[in-house]
Amino acid sequence: MTGHIERSGIVYDFVSPGRIGRPLTRSAGFRDLVTAANPDVVHIHGLGFSQEVVELHQLLPNVPILLQDHADRPPRLWRRRRWRQACAAAAGISFCARDQAEPFKRLGVLGPTTMIFELPESTSTFEPGEQSVAREQTGIYGDPAVLSVGHLNANKDPLTVLDGIAATIPDLPNLQLWMCYGSVYLLSAVRTRIEADPNLRDRVHLLGRVPHGEVERLMRAADVFVLGSHREGGSFSLIEALATGLTPVATDIPSTRSLTGYGKVGMLWNCGDAHDLRRALIESSAALDAAERNRVRSYFVDQLSEKALGRRFREVYTRLAELDRAAEGQL
Repeated sequence: MTGHIERSGIVYDFVSPGRIGRPLTRSAGFRDLVTAANPDVVHIHGLGFSQEVVELHQLLPNVPILLQDHADRPPRLWRRRRWRQACAAAAGISFCARDQAEPFKRLGVLGPTTMIFELPESTSTFEPGEQSVAREQTGIYGDPAVLSVGHLNANKDPLTVLDGIAATIPDLPNLQLWMCYGSVYLLSAVRTRIEADPNLRDRVHLLGRVPHGEVERLMRAADVFVLGSHREGGSFSLIEALATGLTPVATDIPSTRSLTGYGKVGMLWNCGDAHDLRRALIESSAALDAAERNRVRSYFVDQLSEKALGRRFREVYTRLAELDRAAEGQL
């Protein structure tokens, strides 16, 4: 695909690499476009483009490169040498949470002097709304109404979420769980678990796949957002929940710690631990009110909104460019 568009003063150029599997950096059109742009910083999304990173560094040896992780897994043995070269060519690498860099460091992919930045993967355009109106629109009810948005797979761990919900019912007898999901690998097991437990049978609502706009209304209607993931690059559904002011109860993993401000909003619970989920649900439910929704939304605006992310990335770009100019001055 080749083309050119401009939105909000930002120019987007699309260049086809030509032959399938051919690195984009070997396209004459791409090389001409990049050199003509005379960039101050190059930002590459994903850590898996090692060959392209090395070749881009050769093309623009004096331009700092920022790599941004998007839930990339450490490379297999036969790819590590090329990844080391790419990371060495980069001036900095960003992760949603700094701790996510540790597996790459242990394998020697990242050197001890590699600059690591903590930056969210994305943001959301979701907005808060009147909860009573959203409940009327969606039919959601419960005290609290707990919302889950995620695939039914082992990583999202819906069975532990159900175990935690069941354990919470004696303390929160009016709780209702509403589950949105795409992939259905564990749907049969989920249904079996619900049918086998009277604490779940009339309290869990399997909504399945819903339109994206409907997710926003569901989040406005709910009281608590629950996330059971064992691994996330940076949960988009968690970011969306924060954007609507919905209190998160999420597993204690690096990306969720970072996205919730290391304890500033919501509650964290230990992966796979239904009893700890029960604790987090009870504690978070005790603080639910309009003021809390406003506090969560304010946190999102300050830290995760489009404006906030633009500011944070600009700070990183400026720092990399300044360091590059300082290095040139020492030569």
